[in-house]
Amino acid sequence: MKNALTLILLLSPATLFCQGFMDRLKKKVANKAEQKVEQKIDKSVDKGFDKAEQTAKSGNKKADSTTTTQAPATTAPATTAGAPAPVALKSNSRFDFVPGELIVYTESFEQDPIGELPTGWNTTGTGEVVTLNNFPGKWLQVHQRSFYLTNNEKSFGENYTVEFDAIMQLKYNGHFFPYFAFGIISTNDESTTSNEFLRNYRKNASIEGIFYPAEGGRSKLNVHTYKAGRDYYTGDQQEVSILSDYFGKPIHIAIQVQKERMRIWAGQDKIFDAPKAITPGVLMNQLFFEIHTSSYKEDQYGMFISNLKVAKGIPDTRHKLVEEGKFSTTGILFDVNSDVIKPESYGVLKDVANVLKENADIKVKIIGHTDSDGDDQKNLQLSQKRAAAVAKALQETFSIDAARFQTDGKGETVPVGDNKTKEGKALNRRVEFIKQ
Repeated sequence: MKNALTLILLLSPATLFCQGFMDRLKKKVANKAEQKVEQKIDKSVDKGFDKAEQTAKSGNKKADSTTTTQAPATTAPATTAGAPAPVALKSNSRFDFVPGELIVYTESFEQDPIGELPTGWNTTGTGEVVTLNNFPGKWLQVHQRSFYLTNNEKSFGENYTVEFDAIMQLKYNGHFFPYFAFGIISTNDESTTSNEFLRNYRKNASIEGIFYPAEGGRSKLNVHTYKAGRDYYTGDQQEVSILSDYFGKPIHIAIQVQKERMRIWAGQDKIFDAPKAITPGVLMNQLFFEIHTSSYKEDQYGMFISNLKVAKGIPDTRHKLVEEGKFSTTGILFDVNSDVIKPESYGVLKDVANVLKENADIKVKIIGHTDSDGDDQKNLQLSQKRAAAVAKALQETFSIDAARFQTDGKGETVPVGDNKTKEGKALNRRVEFIKQ
């Protein structure tokens, strides 16, 4: 243990390890109740420092391939017919996430060429849009020692939500996994993709989370916020026990900001709920992602992100449905080209169910809508099936009488957004509840 302390004090910043990593080691040294675990970590630390120094000398060598059709074979998830088993919608009182009302920004890389960094994004390293053999759509592969800014240019307002899917293809080889960071920043009146914010992203204000992936349910999440480059809020490190269960498949991350309050979910677990975490009066307008360094080589891990969405405003389900007679939401999500409802839709369905329980005389017509991609007739049929699936979920999960529902689908025939834009398409993929 003494040797570990000496090593920490003597090593220079050239080791490339981030501050969060050093903080974790200092806490480890102080906790004598876990000496056996510490001895194993010390060995990993020594190896990690040695390899980090070698990496610093040899430089950051990326894989030659610019496209990825599958994640590393050694870490591919075991699935049936190449697809993950569907996660059943379940009651979880802690999962009360409801997305914002108006979509500000969305990105699934649909229009970006394979093998290239997404149009308008900025980075300190490299990244490329890829497809994965086990999961639909396109994904951005992100790399170690790289910081990424999205191409968003719009303000989020003071009440907003942020969502994205992440895949961490990780397999333990005796060293710490690469840390995965995500965050929200304010660029004020400057360009949201300016090179200035690749290095000095805390200068106005920021919200930052760092996942420390680990095996056996020992993953952690640290959250910090900053004002004018100085610490504003530091949360206690929280366990994210489910994270390792998602290694090799998508996990949905959701953030909800209501003025000063911040809440974060990983999967269906609420990890943080901090009432005074956000700097008052600061408007955020950019997202970032960062993969920190580790001893893993590029072919030994895979990090991917997709399905980014920022939406502002707080939906008032009760007022819209009971008083205005109509409530529309983009927060009920489905598997691609399917009527299977995703688990992260639970919060919205719960919100609707509560309104119906409190107003037992109300009957509603549920109408599904799609964007204009694909065949018109298939879109119509899909929208009808999705509306029926929502009614079924409200009946079976929340015990709402089926006699209170009618269902219908309009396909792509009643757009509320421009199908030529990503944000417009996302607005069109919605479910309406109309009071009868």
